[in-house]
Amino acid sequence: MPDVRVKICGLRSVADVAAVANAGAAYFGLNFFPPSPRYVTLAEGRALALAAPVGLAKVALTVDADDAALDALVEAMPLDMLQLHGHESPDRVVEIRARYGLPVMKVIGVRDEGDLAALLDFSTVADQIMIDAKPPKEAVLPGGNGVAFDWRLVAGRRWLRPWMLAGGLTADNVAAAIRLTGARQVDVASGVESAPGVKDHARIAAFVAAAGRDLQLTQTPKA
Repeated sequence: MPDVRVKICGLRSVADVAAVANAGAAYFGLNFFPPSPRYVTLAEGRALALAAPVGLAKVALTVDADDAALDALVEAMPLDMLQLHGHESPDRVVEIRARYGLPVMKVIGVRDEGDLAALLDFSTVADQIMIDAKPPKEAVLPGGNGVAFDWRLVAGRRWLRPWMLAGGLTADNVAAAIRLTGARQVDVASGVESAPGVKDHARIAAFVAAAGRDLQLTQTPKA
């Protein structure tokens, strides 16, 4: 069974990048959605992308960005993946993949079983899908709200592309989430923060270790 790959989203300092790399995460996310407390400018994002060690994947989070915004983003810094966290259609995903030649991860919000059909639709056009909790109706942000969905909705299911579990994950619950859903990739933002947008490096290390502990438990032979 492959290792669980961890993505830490919403980094805002070079020290955050170092903490994520030292913890053993596979990806880190840069948030380019201005209303978010995790937002970084293009100049800030470039500095963080250039600080990343080889092997740590750099993911840019955008929300309903147009071509001009994406052009500026891709030209400003080296990236490994684009994460689309808005209302982008399957056709828009195809356009973005073709225009930039970068892998695309589409985020799908889930609250109930009726939301699962979109996962099938996007798994035919995106390189990866992220299954996140649908934000509360009053929420300003499309993600990073610290809200979980009923993980039983996706337990044992498979899609055409690799997928990542997100929404309300912490070091305390990530192992249980992995065991229940079978996820081999997980994403966290608010669950490793001491305040909105402020990453706690000890919590980052604890989260990555907890995700890895589930792998150890599943591989331990029974007596």
